[in-house]
Amino acid sequence: MVRFLIVEARFYDSFNDMLIAGAKGALEAAGHSVDVVTVPGALEIPSAIALADESGKYGGYVAIGVVIRGETFHFEIVAGESARGIMALTMDGLAIGNGILTVENEAQALVRADPAQKDKGGEAAKAAIALLELKEQFGG
Repeated sequence: MVRFLIVEARFYDSFNDMLIAGAKGALEAAGHSVDVVTVPGALEIPSAIALADESGKYGGYVAIGVVIRGETFHFEIVAGESARGIMALTMDGLAIGNGILTVENEAQALVRADPAQKDKGGEAAKAAIALLELKEQFGG
């Protein structure tokens, strides 16, 4: 059993609840334990994961959040930079599943967040598990 941390940027409560349910379900079904921590926004997720990793308490991470395109360039910055930060951490050897939805509207978010539909939270958790297993396979 490995302890995983779900780091969520809580902005859209109902979507986040579904993403977390999917992620928790996948992690617990695989026999792992789960903690959840909330950060102000998607840009803070990589920093929170880096800080949590320093504790040595977690074997893997799941990033959860929803970024919906608005009228300004802010969407591109948040979507791109949060993904870049997560990718940088994975390149440093952390097992992270990226479940941050970057969508055009709430209808797209609903389909992707709902565990009964696309279950992107569950998929992100499964990705984190797969990366952790790969890391262990290579002696990490």
